[in-house]
Amino acid sequence: MEESRKKIVGLVENAEAAANSMRRDELLFSYKGILYPTTVCSPESFKALESFEARRDDVILAGYPKSGTNWLSQILTDLIAISQKKTPGSESSVNAEEPEEFPYLEVGDAGKYERMTKLPSPRFMVTHLRPENLPKSIFQSNAKIFLLIRNPKDVATSYYHYSNGLALLPSYETWDDFFTDFMTRKMSWGCYFEYLSEWNKYADKENIMTITYEEMKENPALSVKNIATFFGIPLTEEQLHLVLHRSSFQSMKKNSDKTHGSVGNILFRKGGVSDWKNLFTDDQSKEMDRVFEEHIAGTKLGKKLKYDLYCKA
Repeated sequence: MEESRKKIVGLVENAEAAANSMRRDELLFSYKGILYPTTVCSPESFKALESFEARRDDVILAGYPKSGTNWLSQILTDLIAISQKKTPGSESSVNAEEPEEFPYLEVGDAGKYERMTKLPSPRFMVTHLRPENLPKSIFQSNAKIFLLIRNPKDVATSYYHYSNGLALLPSYETWDDFFTDFMTRKMSWGCYFEYLSEWNKYADKENIMTITYEEMKENPALSVKNIATFFGIPLTEEQLHLVLHRSSFQSMKKNSDKTHGSVGNILFRKGGVSDWKNLFTDDQSKEMDRVFEEHIAGTKLGKKLKYDLYCKA
C-alpha cells in the first residue's frame, strides 16, 4: 500500500510541475459556469463522474477548499479503520489509510470511476463540489455524508495563502486582488457563499452530518465522539486518544511530507481560527458581513457557523 501513497503524492507533484510551465490564464477552466484547476480536473472526468455509482456504505466528506478537509479526512479514515477492527497507524489498518485512488472525487482521469468499482467497501471519498454537480447516485444511495463548513473569513484567508503557495492555482500579488476575486465568483470550485447556500438545501437529511471547523477546534474530543456516534462506531478511551493524537495539527504537519509530499507544508500552514484579522480591512470585513447576511445568515448552515462569534472583530 506504500505504492498507493506514492502514486497519489506523485499525482499532485506532477500536476504542480505541469502548472509551473503554464500561463496564469491557462491554470483554470470553466465547466458549467464554475472554475476548476486544469492540471487536476478535466471536462472529460466531470462527464464520466455523472454516471458514477455510489454505494450505501460509501463515506463521503464534502467541504469547500480550505475548510479543513485534510484534517477531517484523517479522523474519518482512522474511524473507518476502527470500524474494521483495526488499529489506526498499524500495518493491519493500511487499507483504510492508503487509498488506491486519489480520494478527491473530481480529481483524476476519466477512467478513475471505472477503477473505483473494484475498490472494497467502505470507499472513502472527499469532494469540493457543490451538491448539484455531484452524481445523483450519491444522494440516491443514502450514503453517509459529512459536510464540513468553516467561517468564510478564515476560508478566504487560508485560500489566499494556499493559492500563493500552490503552482496549480493562480497566485496573487496582493490580498486586495485576491479578496476581489473571492467576492466576485472567480475562485476554483466556485463561490463559497453559493456553495453554502446550495448545501443548505440538504442540511436536514438524516444521512448528512454537518460539522464546523470551529467546533472541532473548540472541542476535538467531543467532535470525534459525535462523528463516531453518527458512524455507529463505539469508541474506547484509548481509541479516542489515538485518533485525537494522529489528527492533531502538530502530528499531521510533522507527517505531511510522507502523506502529501512537497505540498505538505502548504496544506498545513497554521490550522487556527481568526487569522482573517491579519488581512481584512474594515471595509472588506463589512463587505463580507453584508454578503453573508444577504445569502446565508438566516439558514441552518448560517446559524451553525456562529458568524457573530468568529467573524466580527
